[in-house]
Amino acid sequence: MKPRLILPVLAATIVCLLAAGCGGGDSGGGGADPASIAPANTPLYVDFTIQPEGETKQNIEALAQKLAGIDDLGGLIVSKLEESASEEGEEVDFEKEVKPWLGERAGFIYPKFEGGDFNDFAAAIQVTDAGEAEAFVDKHVESGDEEFEDGSFEGVDFQVGEDGTAVGLIDELLVIAVEEGTFKEVVTASKGESLAGESAYNDAVSKIPSDSAASAYVDVGNLISEAEAGGEVDQSTKLFFENAGIELKEATAVASLVPGSDQLEIDISSNATGDNPPSGDASKLLGSLPASVAALASADFGKRLNEGIDQIDENGIPGQVPPHQLKQALKQSGIDLESIAGSIGDVGLFVEGNSERSLGGAMVLTTDSATQAKNTVSNIGLFLRASGTPGVTAVNGKASGFSIRSPELGRQPVVVVASGERIAIGYGLQSAVAGVSESGETLATTPAYKEAVSALGSTPIAAFIDGPGALKLASSLVPPGEEGFREAKRYLTKIDYVAIGSEASEGLATAKLIVGVGK
Repeated sequence: MKPRLILPVLAATIVCLLAAGCGGGDSGGGGADPASIAPANTPLYVDFTIQPEGETKQNIEALAQKLAGIDDLGGLIVSKLEESASEEGEEVDFEKEVKPWLGERAGFIYPKFEGGDFNDFAAAIQVTDAGEAEAFVDKHVESGDEEFEDGSFEGVDFQVGEDGTAVGLIDELLVIAVEEGTFKEVVTASKGESLAGESAYNDAVSKIPSDSAASAYVDVGNLISEAEAGGEVDQSTKLFFENAGIELKEATAVASLVPGSDQLEIDISSNATGDNPPSGDASKLLGSLPASVAALASADFGKRLNEGIDQIDENGIPGQVPPHQLKQALKQSGIDLESIAGSIGDVGLFVEGNSERSLGGAMVLTTDSATQAKNTVSNIGLFLRASGTPGVTAVNGKASGFSIRSPELGRQPVVVVASGERIAIGYGLQSAVAGVSESGETLATTPAYKEAVSALGSTPIAAFIDGPGALKLASSLVPPGEEGFREAKRYLTKIDYVAIGSEASEGLATAKLIVGVGK
């Protein structure tokens, strides 16, 4: 096989099996773990199940049919794969040459992060018959018109193409690396310290659901270290995490993909939670927001805001405010940030409209009492006047507060109002008033929202997007003739909703994203 084809053909094979569940030969067991050849400090590792069975396979097939109208996704991908190889002067018979030796799992290894990208790459595919796999590689190496050289490293034989691509068998794994040096790195890992032996990795992947079809592990700490070494870490971003009490050096994260017959689920977990991770349940506030295109809510926002203010005050703002001066300076101007933050409970945000002209929305804050809400709005107004913000005028009626109008804000003013125990900061008076009023149609009354809450199960819902509404709004905002959006629209029309739920406990933050797919 030509060097430029050997990697894409086998990688496409993995994608084919993952997406379509077309399977391989009789695996006879699990085989070697692809993570066992990944270097211990690998910043990104992706694991696939390439022979889904039972309900997982049925769900993948159902999603392919609903999203793209494809009844035989595996057959289609194999056909395209063989056609592509043929156009490049190679003939690949998937059924005869690939399927007999494919195992159950595969892994993509990204051992380095340099220059803002993962430049090195290796794919490791479990094999059930090493002889058949070796014969496949040898056949295409010998029949191609590109030169390959034999190599050996620490007892492992491999072949290297003219473009540097290296391929060989390591512990019942067929390995393809983009560089000979990368291949040697995974050989070394297979005989010594590997990712599979790291406690941080094992702790992270233990959170992966049993019905996951694919997962991605990120060593956040190592990723940050490599980026810092290359001068690619933004210092303001680093300061933000430090102020939030989040220690990234030991942080890891894992994301997994779980297919359902009418939904696609992504589960994420990370130990990068900070000293006081967001917890609580703001789903009640979220459900009470106006029926809209998109909305989100977060619990105990005021508490976290106060903690953030304390951190910023302690560390200061480089080049602008010295440490321990922020709160003091604002108090001298009559602004008590601690009082403002202390009066706030949960926070919500919603976006409504189906065109640029009708676009609106608001941030909604809860307080313990109507008096607190009114006083907080008064304090915010005081803060704006003290900062010299122009165009501030009073608002009275169903809700009281003030508005800010200026050319930079667009055709509508920003309106800050209080009513009952709620505060709304909205784009336009209508959106602001809707944010503090719990009458009318709310998200909790809509069928799609109810379905999203049910799909999340015990995980509290934190964000919701109405599929048809969001697509209509996007269609009005995207310039006509945008080819990429027009192609994506064919699939986006099938999405009923997107729901996100999140929780945090015992140093672990988890999130669940579900995409509901219609018929």
